[in-house]
Amino acid sequence: MNQRPFEIAASPQQQAGGPRLGIIMLCHTALPLATRMAEIWARGGAALVVHIDAKVHADEVATMRSDLAAHGDIVFSRRQACEWGRFSLVRATLDAAELMLDRFEDVTHVMVVSGTCLPLRPVADLLAFLAQHPNRDFIESVTAEDVGWTMGGLNEERFTLRFPIGFRRNKKLFDRLVDLQRRWNLSRRIPDGLVPHLGSQWWCLTRPTLNSILTDHRRDEFDRYFNHVWIPDESYFQTLVRRHSTRIESRSLTLAKFDEQGKPYVFYNDHRQLLEESRCFVARKIWPEASALLSHFPRPLQGEPSPAEPQPERVERIFSQAVARRRLGRPGLYMQSRFPLRDKENGKTSGPYVVMQGFSDLFPDFESWLSERIDADVHGHVMAAERVEFLGRGEIGPGGLSDSAALRDLDPRGFISNLIRISGRMQVMQFSPRDAQSLNWFMATDPNARILVITGAWAVPLLHSGMPFDDIRRAAARLQRIELAQIEVLNSVWLKARTGIWDLGDFCARPAGILRNVLRELGGDPEAAANLPQMREIAGMGRFLQRLRNAGLKPQLMGDFPAADAAMTRDRI
Repeated sequence: MNQRPFEIAASPQQQAGGPRLGIIMLCHTALPLATRMAEIWARGGAALVVHIDAKVHADEVATMRSDLAAHGDIVFSRRQACEWGRFSLVRATLDAAELMLDRFEDVTHVMVVSGTCLPLRPVADLLAFLAQHPNRDFIESVTAEDVGWTMGGLNEERFTLRFPIGFRRNKKLFDRLVDLQRRWNLSRRIPDGLVPHLGSQWWCLTRPTLNSILTDHRRDEFDRYFNHVWIPDESYFQTLVRRHSTRIESRSLTLAKFDEQGKPYVFYNDHRQLLEESRCFVARKIWPEASALLSHFPRPLQGEPSPAEPQPERVERIFSQAVARRRLGRPGLYMQSRFPLRDKENGKTSGPYVVMQGFSDLFPDFESWLSERIDADVHGHVMAAERVEFLGRGEIGPGGLSDSAALRDLDPRGFISNLIRISGRMQVMQFSPRDAQSLNWFMATDPNARILVITGAWAVPLLHSGMPFDDIRRAAARLQRIELAQIEVLNSVWLKARTGIWDLGDFCARPAGILRNVLRELGGDPEAAANLPQMREIAGMGRFLQRLRNAGLKPQLMGDFPAADAAMTRDRI
């Protein structure tokens, strides 16, 4: 790991009898990085007590001790086998704190950091800041009943139930013990005089306050109680400091953020600018291989030390946005890392789109006609049974989507969402009862959808099909049944899409007027509807529908077509 020179001279505050900083460094992994961090603190004039987890291999510990042997103000405390969520972390901190106060009598402030905490500003800046607040204890300490950011529940219960085993060691047994205590109301009493508080474990206390906590005549009682509190490193000092300090600043001087699972965010090389703008003193947690961060921070001392306040607001805002993005996802984006629950998506699709049913049955060249009049990608039947009819009928559609119907039907929701999201333009697609119907509810409950339907238009191709009438009747019965089910969906109280529905008879009576309104809604020029596309012949539709009735099939949603329509159609059917 590349080294860079650090200023060794003592800060002006130390020279003038100002504050002396003591650092308790808790190390569990990445000892080479922890060694580098210890040297930064020591060269900045801080006294260090290093605790190394007892589970770390002896060879790594020996290497760290050897690398830091030249620094007389670095000592090592008794090792504890630390387990997340257990009192062992507090015990390790208590041992290190006792050694700190005993070994370094000139230390005025004690700060807890980890081996992966990186100083962002010169240590002299932190000392200048503490000199302006000599009697203030910086520790996040919020009453348990007011905390809204605890992860995974167990807010007040962490103080009233017993937690004899670690969560990570045996999650099932942990949950069973919690359920058992709840069921039998096996709560325990909080010691008199304690009001449970919670907060970050990364604090900076004055020597008198820390000494009062360590020498409290009831400490044995408090230690026994917190020994079975859940995650006591977030509550032990945060609670006891309220007994001994009257100058509490309820915030941490360490920039540390956690996700919804309670795991710390890791800072990488590309966070350099963000960390610099935060003006925070320390950041946790740094990726051990983040060479750009390690070579850039801490910033060298230029002129007099600056006691300027940290400004983590932008970092807080960005992390809040990241948490919301992780929880809600992006509208219309379905991915492995955040696949939403059905009907609980943050937007089913990413933008507006149009589904036009029956228009291509009436107008064979409808796609090209419409694409010339609106700013959109006008596709064919993307849900067709045979293949996906992309714009231009290519085998590969936007974003590399395949025209394979089999691939599309593996995940139709993902397919249609990707199609809408990829291009950035409004997507218009044709639809029909002949197409796959798996997305009817999805589109009907999508506020981004605009669904325009000419009911009964599926009968026009049948009129001109030339098939035997028995085959026509069977096809008509199936298509009508599908369309009736679809219209029932569009009439549901759960409908969120915008719809426009006309029956075939109504549309054929005034096609120009309806298309004019359609163009207006889609952002086109309404006057362009004056030049209608070539429309299929509908003469004989009345007689055709009557023959279906005579064959036992009652046409529905067709509109009015006189049964005595032109007889010229008889020969066609």
